[in-house]
Amino acid sequence: MGMTIIGVAGGTASGKTTLVNEVLNGFDTESVGLIAQDAYYKDNSHLSFDQRCDLNYDHPKAIDFDLMIHQIKDLKQGRSIDRPCYDFKTHNRTHQTIEVGPKKILIIEGILVLHDPKLRALMDLKVYVDAPEDIRLKRRMQRDIAQRGRDAAEVTARFNETLKPMHDAFIEPSKAEADLVIPSHRENSKGVQVLQNYIQSHLTPQS
Repeated sequence: MGMTIIGVAGGTASGKTTLVNEVLNGFDTESVGLIAQDAYYKDNSHLSFDQRCDLNYDHPKAIDFDLMIHQIKDLKQGRSIDRPCYDFKTHNRTHQTIEVGPKKILIIEGILVLHDPKLRALMDLKVYVDAPEDIRLKRRMQRDIAQRGRDAAEVTARFNETLKPMHDAFIEPSKAEADLVIPSHRENSKGVQVLQNYIQSHLTPQS
């Protein structure tokens, strides 16, 4: 049996990472792996720090989809990859890489993973994690104030000026590509269970 690939997309602070972590809790890391879209921001070493700060990181052009697709194809063929690392403080790719080996199940997670048709074509199951805009803004505000030292006005301005337009243009439309839409603004153990059952069915040898 080859590698089974699950894509998990959704807007910023929609609950993607929480859902994926809950799903992964039921399995060992030898069988199920995770690739995050955040590792594949483009290398912008040719730009100054100030120029990198001004880039729109929520636009599909910010992501090195070609490298991501190439490496996932390698994993699918049973080859290990050197996955890039990204530093959010410098807004650039680092010189380090992380070796990732092929797994029976691979989850690809990120806001735009259902946007690119070539990446979607590699997936066996496409999942969209859905939450209303006001909930996502509230979660984003709590996260950015606590973890990134930003204030409420700064978070709200960025959400309205960049995150919302990119969500409406590229992320929300990708929901139509999903096989499964999981709402995350309420307790949803059933969504987690459905994904765990799907993974388990692909880990269990067919008689």
